[in-house]
Amino acid sequence: MSESMQGLHRTCRCTELDESYIGKEVTMMGWVQKSRNKGGLVFTDLRDRSGLLQIIFEESECGSEVFEKAGKLRSEFVIAVTGVVRGRGKDANKEMKTGSIEISAKSLRILAESDVPPFPIEDGIKTKEDIRLQYRYLDLRRPELAKKIMTRAKITHLIRNFMSENGFLEIETPTLIKSTPEGARDYLVPSRIHPGAFYALPQSPQLLKQLLMVSGFDRYFQIARCYRDEDLRADRQPEFTQVDMELSFVDQDDVMEVNERLLKYLFKEVCNVDIELPIKRMKWIDAMNSYGSDKPDMRFDMLLQDVTETVKDCGFGVFANCAKEGGVIKGLNVKGQAGMPRKHIDKYTELVKEYGAKGLAYLAVNEDGTYKSSFAKFMTEDELENLVSAMNGEPGDLLVFVSDTKKQVVWDALGSLRLKLGADLDLIDRKSWKFLWVTEFPMFEWSDELGRYQAMHHPFTMPMEEDLPLVDTDQGAVRAKAYDIVLNGTELGGGSVRIHQGDVQKKMLEKLGFTPERADEQFGFLMKAFKYGVPPHAGLAYGLDRLAMWMVGSDSIRDVIAFPKIKDGSDPMMDAPAPVFDEQQLKDLHIAVVKDEEE
Repeated sequence: MSESMQGLHRTCRCTELDESYIGKEVTMMGWVQKSRNKGGLVFTDLRDRSGLLQIIFEESECGSEVFEKAGKLRSEFVIAVTGVVRGRGKDANKEMKTGSIEISAKSLRILAESDVPPFPIEDGIKTKEDIRLQYRYLDLRRPELAKKIMTRAKITHLIRNFMSENGFLEIETPTLIKSTPEGARDYLVPSRIHPGAFYALPQSPQLLKQLLMVSGFDRYFQIARCYRDEDLRADRQPEFTQVDMELSFVDQDDVMEVNERLLKYLFKEVCNVDIELPIKRMKWIDAMNSYGSDKPDMRFDMLLQDVTETVKDCGFGVFANCAKEGGVIKGLNVKGQAGMPRKHIDKYTELVKEYGAKGLAYLAVNEDGTYKSSFAKFMTEDELENLVSAMNGEPGDLLVFVSDTKKQVVWDALGSLRLKLGADLDLIDRKSWKFLWVTEFPMFEWSDELGRYQAMHHPFTMPMEEDLPLVDTDQGAVRAKAYDIVLNGTELGGGSVRIHQGDVQKKMLEKLGFTPERADEQFGFLMKAFKYGVPPHAGLAYGLDRLAMWMVGSDSIRDVIAFPKIKDGSDPMMDAPAPVFDEQQLKDLHIAVVKDEEE
């Protein structure tokens, strides 16, 4: 039978007690981690979000009634205990933060009983994640996970402190907005008052924060909830949190400078890591050519090397023909792996095929200077030596190559292979923190599906001034004033200088396939605002979930989200999404649910 806590007030959390409390009476509350009845003594470990504290029930101290009640305690019972703090002396437990003290109980109230949990509430359990997510409220009691959620809260608090001290105003923007689809799918919310009309949940506050710049709030930030209806993966959720910011009368250097100081502050306070400033910068094209990725993992070497010129006239038709067709041939030097088994090379061949490559050519430089290769028989000795020299090959090295008429295929294939080899061969320094700014992204990227160029970031990104003439003549060559901050091969955040001139914005929308009517329909409110004096402005947004994931040392953002979704976007704890069983709700929204014909 549960009891009331009326008249009791918790003294503090478990691990806030220390030896300075010895001899004092305290009242502690929390969950029973475990309880052990030793006959004349009951030892109970009390747990709250701060950690564990040992409680001792001795019949001579607490009386028979309390002692009998203590004997009935089970894991996850919620209790309130009043007693005196005493030292444990030579019995101190050095493994516990409160191991030098304990409470000699005088009174006990059982505030709530508990069924047997579906899994132990302790770290290191092997319970499958789908079960733990179903009972997420229990999983969050585990110290390991609770600490990560609390660290995320600390990160958010520190961000707010820093932004406030640097002149930013925290301003909320709406979460019921107009649908302006240009990227991921919007989540739509039907309007009851306006039949047939819909709100959208924001994919980001992009347009709204630009309007705040028009409004004169020259430094804005927000811990913003965002929503994207897209397929999930380990570091993606349908609803997520951004650290969103926008600044007026700045260029990209100003945005980078304040964010470098923010990152240095955060990582020192949370991880005790000293970030060296300024953070290195790399142009997008250099990142792609050297790492095959616009978020390069710089914790290990093994860069992509272009050998197109070296092999353009060689006897191996795959290389020579690719070069003649304007393609590219690039390779990786896998140091010391000339003896790699063929079955492993075949595995890596299948990997690059997933990215559109037709295959993986290889050349092993044996210790005696001879070659083992998938193509050596088609090339002369001189051609092979030139190729090995171009790859800085030495005896014992394995050289692997991908060729294709599309650069993107080569970049994607070798970039992914590089990461896989880095992990498989244990080349990655897991203790290092490699930050990088990637700059000068392409303004446009070609979409085979749409048959036209689309914005690589969004339509409001400012092109490099010197590239403006190319907008009409060579869209693919236009660079954007866009920048991403990357950590250890993961994009933490990205931003850009925004277009603040109405004529340039109109031109960008036109080049992205927007008719004047469609541009007005989707972005008319922004274009109208741009008629009334727009300051130059720029911004950046971090994925707070991803940032916190790195800072707590997790592999999944689910570890730093209190109630995350799983891969299909559902919530196994709440069983959402779910059908609406009240037909009147649907009628009020003028919605009819139509079953798929295949069902």
